[in-house]
Amino acid sequence: MKPLDILILGGTGFTGPHQVRYATSRGHKVTVFNRGNRAKAGDWPKGVEELLGDRDTNDYASLKGRQWDVCIDNPTSVPHWVRDAAAVIKGNVKHYIFISTISVYSDISKPDSDESAIREKYTGADAMAETSASLRANMRLYGSLKAASEDEAYRQFSDITTVIRPGLIVGPGDETDRFNYWPVRLHEGGNVLVPPANDPVQFIDARDLAEWTIRMAESRSMGDFNGHGPAGILTMGKMLNDIREAVGNPASPAMFIEASAKFLSENKINMWSDMPVWMPGAGETAGFHRRRNAKSINASLTFRPVGITAKDTFTWWLAIPEERRKTMQAGIKSAREADVLKLLG
Repeated sequence: MKPLDILILGGTGFTGPHQVRYATSRGHKVTVFNRGNRAKAGDWPKGVEELLGDRDTNDYASLKGRQWDVCIDNPTSVPHWVRDAAAVIKGNVKHYIFISTISVYSDISKPDSDESAIREKYTGADAMAETSASLRANMRLYGSLKAASEDEAYRQFSDITTVIRPGLIVGPGDETDRFNYWPVRLHEGGNVLVPPANDPVQFIDARDLAEWTIRMAESRSMGDFNGHGPAGILTMGKMLNDIREAVGNPASPAMFIEASAKFLSENKINMWSDMPVWMPGAGETAGFHRRRNAKSINASLTFRPVGITAKDTFTWWLAIPEERRKTMQAGIKSAREADVLKLLG
C-alpha cells in the first residue's frame, strides 16, 4: 500500500483524532486544517502537520499552493464550505471524501432503504447563503443542508468524490451522551426503564467510522455509502444486554422494566432524547434503524462488539471531570424515571 498524503478538514472533533491516529499508524502523512481552538500541534502524533484557518470567514490561505492525495471533509454542514474549500484545493487533491449523515434521507418510515433513497431538499431562498450560525439557529435545516452540501461536493469534485453517511456516532469522547446514558445508567443498576426490546437499533462506534474512512481513502472507493452498523440485526434488548454484561455492577444489578411505545408516548417519554438511541420500530419511524449498509460492508466497513464500545465509553466517562459527569446531556432524569416506573407497577 502506497503511503498517502492526507488532508483532514477539521480533525479535532469526535472522529477526527481517531482518523489521525489510525492514518499515521498505517504510514500515511497527515495534515489537519482547523481554527486551532481545540487541540495544540503538540497533541498530535509525531509528524502530523497542523494548518490554521477559519471556514466561517473563508480563510483558507494556509492551504494555497499545497497538494494532497486525499481530502477528508469532516465538519461541513453548509454547502458554501464545500465551494469555498474547492476554490483553493480543487485540482490539488486526487480524492475528496465528504462525511455526511443519514439525516439527508427524507423518509424514515420505509425499512431496508439503501443509498438511492430520496434525500431532503432545501426549500429556502439560497442554500449558499446559509451559514453555520444560521444552521445552529434552525437545526431543522440540518438534513437538507447536508444534502445540498453533498450535491456541491459532486459539483466541485465530480468523479473523485466519496460521500459517507453515518448514523448515530457513539463511543468514548461523545459529548452528546446519546449512547453514554445507557452504560452509565446500567452500571448504576436497580430498576431501569427501557423501550421495547424487539425494536431494531443502528449506530457506529466513532473509531470504526474513522478507521473505515481511512481505508476508503486507501482503496479510492467512490460514490455514496451508509456508514452505520452492525452487520446484522441488533435489537434494543440485545444492545442493552450487551451493555449490562460489559459494565454492569454485580452489587447493584440492572433490572429492565420494559414499556411499550404506546405507553412511553402517552406519558411523554420521548424517543431518542429520554430513551437514547431508540426509535419506535413501527409507524413513521419504522425505517430509521433499518437502513441498508451492505454496500459499505462490501467496501471494508467493520464493527467492534457493542460490549467493547460500552466498556470503553464507560471508562472514558469515569475519567472526565466530575462537573461534566453531573450533567448528562441525554436520557430520562432519575426522578422522572422513578415516577414512570411506579406507573408500571
